Amino acid sequence: MRILYIDIDSQRPDHLGCYGYHRATSPVIDQIAREGLVCERVYTPDAPCLPSRTAFYSGRFGLQTGVVGHGGTASQPKVQGPSSRGFLDTFSDKGLAVHLQRLGFHTAMISPFGHRHAAHWFYAGFHEIHNTGKAGMESAEEVMPVVDQWLANSVAKDNWYLHINFWDPHTPYRAPLAYGEPFANDPLPTWLDDDELIRRHNAMTGPHTSLDLSMYDDQENPQYPRHPGKVNDRASMRRMIDGYDTGVRYLDDHLGRIVAALKTAGVYDDTAIIISGDHGENLGELGIYAEHATADEYTCHIPLIIKFPGGVRGARDPGLHYNLDLAPTLMDLLGGKKESIWDGESFAETVRSGKTVGREELVLSQCCHVCQRSVRWDRWLYIRTYHDGFHLFPEEMVFDLETDPHEERDLAPKRGDICREGAWRLARWHDAQMQKMALNSSDVVDPLWTVMREDGPFHANPRENRAGFQRYLARLEATGRKAGAETLRAKYRRYLPAST
Repeated sequence: MRILYIDIDSQRPDHLGCYGYHRATSPVIDQIAREGLVCERVYTPDAPCLPSRTAFYSGRFGLQTGVVGHGGTASQPKVQGPSSRGFLDTFSDKGLAVHLQRLGFHTAMISPFGHRHAAHWFYAGFHEIHNTGKAGMESAEEVMPVVDQWLANSVAKDNWYLHINFWDPHTPYRAPLAYGEPFANDPLPTWLDDDELIRRHNAMTGPHTSLDLSMYDDQENPQYPRHPGKVNDRASMRRMIDGYDTGVRYLDDHLGRIVAALKTAGVYDDTAIIISGDHGENLGELGIYAEHATADEYTCHIPLIIKFPGGVRGARDPGLHYNLDLAPTLMDLLGGKKESIWDGESFAETVRSGKTVGREELVLSQCCHVCQRSVRWDRWLYIRTYHDGFHLFPEEMVFDLETDPHEERDLAPKRGDICREGAWRLARWHDAQMQKMALNSSDVVDPLWTVMREDGPFHANPRENRAGFQRYLARLEATGRKAGAETLRAKYRRYLPAST
């Protein structure tokens, strides 16, 4: 048995052809999808990068592992106590990769991710690790020589699991200019081709809003000419969307080389191919652009395509799943053991036969750019904000994703009933998780509150850069957003000198 896991950073499902996108971004991925299962509603429980990949390989929620941030205490796993930490920690003893090893798989990874985030636990359970060397700034043409060499040496062998990490859709959009403009004649997504929407978004505050794509300003890096500094008209909107989509198509071309290598070696049909990602991307949703910054539909929704030998072909699965559900699913499919501490639920029956199984609801978390927890069920998304990351989000938001798929109309002021149901579902989940933590952890600390105690999410934390926060307030005033600056100044006065 051979398993190839393709990990595409920042890949939105709805910008792939097999998920209905109108642009031809993904012909190779689409063909693989036609030969397997397309899971339509899979989400990371903890966004973005570091929390998501930690959840995926540990099989556990960030609330349990402690990893929910990109900096500070909550970017490190919880210290295990004497009752749970033996010679090995839980990542080295109970993670997905370790279980694949125990089933006889040679586990290999081509990714710089552990280096990028100083996440040594990401490599737990891997026999072979290739760091592509640029901490996530490498393009596909820099990853592929390592992939080509690995395949040349090992593709015909049996019982391997290979994780390959591509970064091309991740900001800054980096496909070489020589690749051309494959979407120059294709229309934008209809909802973004709107002058009024652009004007409305230009009034918003916060990192990676439309006038501040470089986080707190509109500075461009000439090394990445596809990536604009701001979106203030339809031309700059096109530049941004085309930059993202070109990154998707660029990596898809390189994926075609991998498929060709598998076919040349005669192992394509017998190789399980799983295509997914760590998180999606805000491309205008909630007024945020070119960032994975919230606990919403578009940051947390990820693709999952599974071509499994003997499994269904040409099937679609509408069930609700987390990325961490893949660990018990693979163990069921391969005859392995499922860990009792895993938070995942197997959907192996769906992979085998196409029968839909899934969860009633999902709870989604973000503590890197904002502090939010959300509940996704039926047609609804309920978002509860604890720290707004300087975007001035209200405490509660509700969106009907059937009638408002891009989260343009917050219904919370009118739908108190849905707010109450969302809050109840969130509280029910949280109570169950805290009870589980009491049995399996050395503490009973929800890491969201650790982030809040340390002055908020890492990417919106001016504790070490108060002067930078003051400069941003001045920028807001200079760019026609004085009212937002005044509201932020009043809300976050603790970050400012007493005389301000």
